[in-house]
Amino acid sequence: MSNKSANASVEAAIARLASRQHGVVSLAQLNAAGLHRSVIVRRTRKGLFHRIHRGVYAVGHAGLSNEGRWMAAVLACGEGAVLSHRSAAALWTIAPLPSVIEVMVHGDAGRRPRNGIRIHRSLTLLPSQTTRRAGIPVTKPSRTLEDLKRALPSDQFAAALRQAEFLRLPIGEQLEPDHTRSELESRFLALCRRHRLPKPEANVRVGPFLVDFLWRSRRLVIEVDGFGTHGTRFAFEADRARDTRLKLMGYDVVRFTWRQIGDGASAVAATLRTLLG
Repeated sequence: MSNKSANASVEAAIARLASRQHGVVSLAQLNAAGLHRSVIVRRTRKGLFHRIHRGVYAVGHAGLSNEGRWMAAVLACGEGAVLSHRSAAALWTIAPLPSVIEVMVHGDAGRRPRNGIRIHRSLTLLPSQTTRRAGIPVTKPSRTLEDLKRALPSDQFAAALRQAEFLRLPIGEQLEPDHTRSELESRFLALCRRHRLPKPEANVRVGPFLVDFLWRSRRLVIEVDGFGTHGTRFAFEADRARDTRLKLMGYDVVRFTWRQIGDGASAVAATLRTLLG
């Protein structure tokens, strides 16, 4: 094979690799494709490669998408690294985009710190808890939520759990909380006690959904809505679609807001007493 043909073959291999990895490649991958260090340095000086992290380059330009930045961070952390925590949640579209990219590696040592990357080391990360989404190694939804449960305030975790549930992601039964997930839910239970209403089940499954409160014998579902987790167009539409499906399953769904539970507790109690007969 002539030098010209060999070079074309190398270029094609790098282009295919970069296209599969959102525009980024690792030093090891470039070496495997046939590029030596001196060539990589020369191309970087010419602006053909752009150094994103130590040992990771963007091909052609440095204007990476979120997926490109996530992929670069995972490549920078070496073999077996996966996107995790808030960054994994953003990739699964169950939580907002965090300011720092979070990556998990197996073990409790090694892996140098990287600018813009928070590295989590875990002895419990199993291959069965990881997968690929959009080509990016990432913790599966169930493991992502387990990690979020320890990292987020209860209300933010509740929002992520509900979104994962709405998207029908495989989240695992062990993630169901034993108690209320927010101050608003605690206030609602206190209201029930104060007005001597029957105690509902809290945070239980009804079909595919995790509902806030349930009076099973009356097939009555109560959802308590704080603006922070329900005050968006997406949340509004998701909640209504969920309510419709519960209705088709034979459940009545009633929603109470923070203001109703706080300022209109007597009216809420009266409504519940009527609904419960």
